[in-house]
Amino acid sequence: MTSVRLTAEDSWVQQRIPVLDLSIAQVEDVRSQVPAGWVGAEGFSPEFQLVLPYRGHFVWEVGRDEVVGDPNQALFVTAGEAFRMRQPLAGGYAELIVTPVEALLEELARGETRDLLLHPLFRRRSRRLDPHLQLLRARFLSCTAVDGAVEPLAAEELVVRLLRAALDGQSRARLPARSSQRLVDRTKTLLSAELGRSLTLSEIARTVGASPGYLTQLFHDLEGVPLHRYLTQLRLSRALSELPHADDLTELALELGFSSHSHFSARFRQAFELTPSEFRRGCRLRAPPLLA
Repeated sequence: MTSVRLTAEDSWVQQRIPVLDLSIAQVEDVRSQVPAGWVGAEGFSPEFQLVLPYRGHFVWEVGRDEVVGDPNQALFVTAGEAFRMRQPLAGGYAELIVTPVEALLEELARGETRDLLLHPLFRRRSRRLDPHLQLLRARFLSCTAVDGAVEPLAAEELVVRLLRAALDGQSRARLPARSSQRLVDRTKTLLSAELGRSLTLSEIARTVGASPGYLTQLFHDLEGVPLHRYLTQLRLSRALSELPHADDLTELALELGFSSHSHFSARFRQAFELTPSEFRRGCRLRAPPLLA
């Protein structure tokens, strides 16, 4: 793959939008429009952060690790570590970045360790999101889309909920072998690239260079769900991002790879316990009750 390097002066590359400046955390909405093959300049965060990608696909290179960022993942940034971003697919990406005050983060993570550097999730760097947290992320985006839509106290409570949910569960999972993680990451990239297309297991395995049996077992072991469910979750997460602006739900369903409107609605309701129409209506109201 040919790398495309762009400088920080290229303002179209990244847009950082301050969402909330709270007593317990800062929240930013970062949106990048970059070509496939783009590699960012090296950077670092001076603080611990939670990153919630909600659109697109990227690779976060930190230390010796290459971590996939897609809407099914939460990423855990350790203070002071150098990193760079890489874009393997066209289309750019978008993410919420939550920078909590360290005292709050230490309090919420205390069940694991008092030292955030030793916390399993900050060592592993990522975890798969469940539908509950994906819906919480989408409602947060919807409710903060307009200045003044959420009162500061309600916003602070929601940030705590986001952090607590992200830190809860999967933290004791063992670190996978680097070769195994890279195979799974190649699979995630393929799923993101072919989001709207029907894929067979044989095609996926052949493309990433593994046997169907081995890939099926490895992916389930590392991600906790089978391949087809991960792909469905990616499609539903994209739907959460598109629904507030979508007028034709059947067209959206087909674009995302669902066989019909009814198929889409059934999967959406199964995951989030409400229909696509109900979610869209709630987003367009932009009302605080969405936080309930």
